[in-house]
This record gives sequence, C-alpha cells and structure tokens, in this order.
Amino acid sequence: MDIETISYLDVEGKLSPAFTPTLTDEELVKGYRTILITRLVDERMITLQRQGIITFAMSSLGEEACAVASAAALDPKDWMYPQYREAGIMFWRGFTIQDYVHHMFGDAQDLIAGRQMPNHFGARALNVVTVSSPIGTKIPHAAGCAYAMKVLKEKTVAICYFGEGASSEGDFHAGLNFAAVRKAPVIFFCRNNGYAISTPCSRQFASDGVAPKGIGYGMPAYRVDGNDFFAVHAIVSQARKYCVEGNGPVLIEAMTYRRGAHSTSDDPSLYRSDEEVKKWEKKDPALRLRLYLEAKGLWDDQKEKELIDKTSEEITQAINIAKNTPKPPLKSIFENVYFEMPETLKQEYEELHAHNEYHPSP
Repeated sequence: MDIETISYLDVEGKLSPAFTPTLTDEELVKGYRTILITRLVDERMITLQRQGIITFAMSSLGEEACAVASAAALDPKDWMYPQYREAGIMFWRGFTIQDYVHHMFGDAQDLIAGRQMPNHFGARALNVVTVSSPIGTKIPHAAGCAYAMKVLKEKTVAICYFGEGASSEGDFHAGLNFAAVRKAPVIFFCRNNGYAISTPCSRQFASDGVAPKGIGYGMPAYRVDGNDFFAVHAIVSQARKYCVEGNGPVLIEAMTYRRGAHSTSDDPSLYRSDEEVKKWEKKDPALRLRLYLEAKGLWDDQKEKELIDKTSEEITQAINIAKNTPKPPLKSIFENVYFEMPETLKQEYEELHAHNEYHPSP
C-alpha cells in the first residue's frame, strides 16, 4: 500500500502552483505569530525548569504547525483533545500567555488548580479538554464525544491529537473501531515525529506508518507533511467537512519531527544523531511559513523583532506575576471530584487541614 505524503509548501517557502490556498493573509499571519509565540513560551518554560522554578516542561519545537494549522481549520465549537505538544491550539483559540504561565506554575490562578503536571493544559471555555498523562487514553474519549455530537445532531466534530507511539496502545484500536462502526464525527490526528520518547518507529510497528491502520478500520486516512502549514490546514478542513456530513471518522498522519528533547527529563543525544536533527532544521514549519510570508510582503525582519520583543516582555511579566501568586488552597485538592463533596472526603480534608495546622510547611 503506497500512501503519499501530501505537501504544498517546499522548504524554500514556495507554494505549489497546483494548490489554491483558502487561508486569508490575516489568517496566515496569525498562524505564523501563533507558532512563534508558542516557540518563545516553550523556550522560557524550559529555562524555568532548569532553574528549578517550575517542575517540568515539554517543547513542541518543530511540530507547531500540526497544532496551529489544524486549529485554524476547525470551528471554535469543535472539541479538542490535545496531547502535551498542542500548546499552539490554546494560543490560537485565545488563551493568553499569562493564562499559560499560571498553569505551568500550578498556582491559584491555574484553571486546573495545580492538579495536573505542567504542559497538561485545558480550558472549558475554549472547548479544549485537559491533557492526560497516560498515552492514548483520550482517543476513545474523543470518539465518545463525537458520537454524542452525532446523537444530538450537532454539526461539530471532535479532534484527538496523539503521537505515533499511542498507536501501540490498546486505546487507539478501541477508539478507532468504535468511531468507525458508529460513524462518529471525529478526526484522529497523529503527529508522527519519529520517536516515542527514545523508541523509533521501526521498533514500534511493522506497518508503513500509522495511516494504513485507519484504512484497516474502514475510514479515510491521509498522510500529510506536518511541517507544511497549508497542507495540514487543507487536509483537516477536508476531514472536518467529511465528518460533519455524516460520513464518519478520519485518520490523519502528520509527518513531522521533534527537534528538541521529549521533555526536560530526556537526553535525545543518547538515541539520535546531530546529523539527523540538522537535516530536519531545514524543514522547520516556522521557517517555511515565514519565507512564504516574506515573499508576499506580509512579514519582514522588523515585524519579527517587534513580535519577539513584545512576546518576550509579556512572558517575563507573566512569570513575575505567577511567582507572586499563591498556591491553590488546600481544599482544592478535594473539590470537583464529585458534584457534592461526600462525608468521606470532608473528613479527609479536616484531617489534612489539622495536620497542616500543627505541622506547617517551612
């Protein structure tokens, strides 16, 4: 089975004459700005972790177009189930840098009240479901959400993001099969960045990537250049139309590359070469989109500098505010588990509260 990789924008920022873009100039500029903002925020969060100010950080360096371009192709009412490299969808939908930094600190202003690890973002107001650490668990969740949309006759879709490593989990197969049988309007978006932490694709599965798995479950499957903003946007737009028309789910395999470490707990030099990393630098999604915008007169060095300076200042201000924001109240550990807190949890809270009163933290 030969599945082509769909691509329209080359490494020099030149768009194929056979492709007619549907994105406006304003959307393209917003897309580039969102990618750059995401990258700058990621860089600072990694620095904070190295300084011991926050506990953990993950970067989407080199993969940002997968998140931002797909978000641009969706309706704000569509539900999104991200993994931890989709911070770009948050910024595209209006999450502020301050919102994000509060989350990374896990302070009292964090929407999740510090109950999750950093990079496990989410926002009910944006229809973005909170990231979950266990790999693949949200694939059946997204399928179920989409099936509910179908039952309610809503013209919306769910999209679920995951890495190629998640296709080795049982949840992947259960979720795809359920969605295909029930014709649920869900887009399964796989970011194939080459490695499940340190495990390369060659040691994960014998199939030609992930796309054929979708065909095996009876749904359309596409392989797209994940570093091509235009290609990702076009295929997600096409997939969304297919879903809302009642045809069932779609699987998209976006071929990309994780240029940074898996996380701040990882050393990628132990399992891949510098030559491999440098080869992918030339395919960087931000570089390709910037070259295109510059050729059209929509971007230049001055605008780049202004955005970097403004964003860097905003990140610094957000960090200073977060440093002076208290931690979530003790009671928040017990809240929001049930609609009404049961007596057992009330008793546990009182015991912990009493313990802290007699043994305050240093």
